[in-house]
Amino acid sequence: MANTTDNTPLRRYIITGAAGHLGSTILRELNGTEAEVYGLLLPGEAPKITGPNITYFTGDILNIDSLRCLFERGENRELYVIHTAALISIAAKVSPNLRRVNVDGVGNILRVCEEYHVRRLVHVSSVHAIPELPGGQITREPDSFSADLVYGGYAKTKAEAAAAVLDAAAKGLDAVIVFPSGILGPYDDGRNHLIQMTTEFIRGKLPACVNGGYDFVDVRDVARGCILAAEYGRRGQCYILSGTNISIKDLLSLIGKYRGLKPVPALPIWLAKLTVPFIGAYSKIRGTRPLYTAYSLRVLSGNSRFSNEKAKRELRYTTRDIEETARDMVEFLYPGTRNT
Repeated sequence: MANTTDNTPLRRYIITGAAGHLGSTILRELNGTEAEVYGLLLPGEAPKITGPNITYFTGDILNIDSLRCLFERGENRELYVIHTAALISIAAKVSPNLRRVNVDGVGNILRVCEEYHVRRLVHVSSVHAIPELPGGQITREPDSFSADLVYGGYAKTKAEAAAAVLDAAAKGLDAVIVFPSGILGPYDDGRNHLIQMTTEFIRGKLPACVNGGYDFVDVRDVARGCILAAEYGRRGQCYILSGTNISIKDLLSLIGKYRGLKPVPALPIWLAKLTVPFIGAYSKIRGTRPLYTAYSLRVLSGNSRFSNEKAKRELRYTTRDIEETARDMVEFLYPGTRNT
């Protein structure tokens, strides 16, 4: 990563979604390195971290002309793009805006990467883009993607985008795709649905959880995995960046341990499904996001066994203990108040 001689190209990392949970964490990882780091912010967004090698630009992946400032003045530069910008949704259907950002926006990224002959594009997808296997089977990286094979608006848009990235790679663009599972950890201010659940639990506003679980991964491990994919990934390859499979109840118990909180009861999935219309109506009245929907309940009751062996083997990807993730997340949300 170092610029060791005058003739060695300086590495420039271009991070879209620089104000997001994952994007800002990648910037933290790159802060203070010898790489030149450019972060893309939407109009009105503020950076979450500053550093001597970090420069921010305002633009929108839906406006390809606004992206070019990230790539220009690239003489004697190796350009590495880590595309994290996306809309996350727990709705069942594909909304027009969800498709614009998650599919059309990726198309713009692919075009500008081809135009400026980037050294590598790392596209951040999601394990939701991978078709779910029957219970008990372990999901590994597929070699093709289809929106018809997955359920939910977010999953369909991510599958369609992944197919476009693989197509571009087959035509010569040096692109790889990473597939994080459910991202948790510090440095998020509550836009993440999982962080929203955590804060409501800590504030005593979560009367119950659901009797389901998922694979959760620390945002810092995913951030590092994205950088490793830029360094060691192979063109046209996919890498699952998963963590620990744990129930929602056990995850909240870990979080509660650091605040001295008692666990909340877990509702059976069938009972939680009956409350979905009421949760949706109540959230609409309050102007807030529902904590769960029929789609998210389907996810929590499905098969979430993912293998990250390929990422470990080819990218040197590692993960930390889920207890460390829970502890650091609590400390970030409520600094200095951890119950030890």
